[in-house]
Amino acid sequence: MEDIRCYQNRELSWLKFNERVLEEAEDTDNPLCERLGFLSIFQSNLDEFYMVRVGSLHDMTLLKNEVRENKTQMTAKEQINAVLDETRRLTAKKDMIYADLMDVVRREGITLVRYQELTEQEQDFLERYFTQEILPLLSTIVVGKKQPFPFLVNKGLYAIALLGTKNDKGKIGIIPCNSGVFERMIEIPSRPDSFMLTEECILHFLPKVFEKYKIQSKALIRVTRNADIDADSIYDEDLNYREHMAEVVKLRRKLCPVRLEISREMDEKCIQSVCEQLGINEKQVFLYKSPLDFSFFSIIKDRLHSRPELFYPKRVPQRPQALEPGERLLDKVMNQDVLLSFPFESITPFLNMLHEAAESPDVVSIRMTLYRLAKHSKVVESLIEAAENGKQVDVLVELKARFDEENNIEWSRRLEDAGCHVIYGLDGLKVHSKLCQITRRCNGKITYITQIGTGNYNETTSRIYTDLSLVTTNEDIARDAANVFQALALGDTVDETSVLMVAPNCLQNKVIALIDRETEIAKSGRKAYIGLKLNSLTDRKIIDKLIEASQAGVTVEMVIRGICCLNAGVPGYTDNIRVISIVGRYLEHSRIYIFGEGEREQIYIASADFMTRNTVRRVEVAVPIIDDMIKLRIRELFISLLSDNVKAREQMPDGSYHHVTTGDTAYNSQEELFRMAYDNANHRELNENINISNN
Repeated sequence: MEDIRCYQNRELSWLKFNERVLEEAEDTDNPLCERLGFLSIFQSNLDEFYMVRVGSLHDMTLLKNEVRENKTQMTAKEQINAVLDETRRLTAKKDMIYADLMDVVRREGITLVRYQELTEQEQDFLERYFTQEILPLLSTIVVGKKQPFPFLVNKGLYAIALLGTKNDKGKIGIIPCNSGVFERMIEIPSRPDSFMLTEECILHFLPKVFEKYKIQSKALIRVTRNADIDADSIYDEDLNYREHMAEVVKLRRKLCPVRLEISREMDEKCIQSVCEQLGINEKQVFLYKSPLDFSFFSIIKDRLHSRPELFYPKRVPQRPQALEPGERLLDKVMNQDVLLSFPFESITPFLNMLHEAAESPDVVSIRMTLYRLAKHSKVVESLIEAAENGKQVDVLVELKARFDEENNIEWSRRLEDAGCHVIYGLDGLKVHSKLCQITRRCNGKITYITQIGTGNYNETTSRIYTDLSLVTTNEDIARDAANVFQALALGDTVDETSVLMVAPNCLQNKVIALIDRETEIAKSGRKAYIGLKLNSLTDRKIIDKLIEASQAGVTVEMVIRGICCLNAGVPGYTDNIRVISIVGRYLEHSRIYIFGEGEREQIYIASADFMTRNTVRRVEVAVPIIDDMIKLRIRELFISLLSDNVKAREQMPDGSYHHVTTGDTAYNSQEELFRMAYDNANHRELNENINISNN
């Protein structure tokens, strides 16, 4: 019999996660510029949440879809209302944190000024600057009978005013403020490092723009639009798939608004008129005391770049633990499996291996799945080089990687032009797996190097996301991986595997079977264990199995950074489950599954979270760890995360999170893992130098 206390709504759980990000902006133990970064991340996270999740709920309400979600039984409308209320609370908290942060920024020598704070001479400068540098570039619109309400670009900043004359008191004036043609911040010459935001300057001088009108009310506004498009449902067969995805990206920019943000109080009738034009209700309107766009934080951080104490201490990814100085990954993996742990270890050996494979006469083919790539991708460069060197290169480029579509479209063109065989995903399924296979022919024998990871092939994010990557020549893993690639080439998915777990057909069921195994062991009176590290947990089938396991006495420890739709510690149901979330300097991104202890222990790393979209609606791959030393290393990594009492927050039975306060000594797992990486690299460097001197 289920208890609703065990479950949490997905959207509200996500907002709790974003509040944990906001708390990092509030935390005075974090350096100032990093706190600014967390506040900016909070805002960009919330933007994407409204564009995707609230956009999807909004679509359901338009279809009058009364289906209730399967955890807390809320309808789409009820979820939207709950989200709007919670957003209002969080953004009020954000405004207070912003005000506190700007006080600290001011003490560090940089000031954002308001017009009223300027001297008469400074106001004269600002007026001249506006007249000469900004006014000629402004695009002005007065909404009336001959001029309809304009299209407002998603996340664009606009100055809006209620205009009045003797004969007409109801017109609305609108001006785009961030068209990219002028600087975001205006420096006041008489006050070094004092700035005014350009949109605030435009807002102040609206009377110079609308000279024939009286400004009755004015504000800055920002619209967030739905970006949730089902690319497959609107597929146009007259276009090739790449062209179709380019059209989807264009269409996304024009979808309906789901949120209106306003910078200050303004005339109620004007707000009502804007809401009517945008097709939203006043509950979707948010009034802020802070700027509507925090992208100017990057300018402040650039100004403070010479102050290292205002940033995190520099950390450089180290040589992987498995490699000796100067040793090549391509050679090492022929003798033993290798685990790479980012960002503590460098992605460079893997990039070098791809480059060496592209040049090696022994390599006959490279196959790879690509989801998100760096802007200047060395991975793609190596694949192109391999194709140009006459090797067979098969690449699946997932064009439906949300908000990376344009980047992936461009890379797919380049790969195709170089002679690579490019596949553009599957109908109705995203390919989210992180899978690479290099085929070699040496002395007439075919061998495979297979790499399976938890994160994208992206050199940039490998420095800020925690991820794991296994490189192996194991034949069983190679065989399963080859079958995955073969199925993808045919536009299909695998139904069975030998050692890998592969969604959508054979991951969820295998995970459930392993949970059931531990449950039965606990019922027999023996010690049973499940350890999971995930970004999110929403899959109801897996959640229910974890609840059953807890009730049977299985110890369940989970490190879940983001959404967690299961509440731990509910008496009689989830007493044996512990959930912590770590939000810190690096984004926790790796997925680890641990089932059993001792000889029964099975450890996997995977691309899949336990979300229904991952377990049954995507192509995902989980790989077993066979090497005992790598098992030990992953187990120690997991224990390190569970021991964190600096950046870890533990989930309470009501779904709230509180900082972990156990232990007499502060333990920051991310810093500790970096320290270990440095110690390992230095130890090996020292041994290398000793060997050289002895020789």
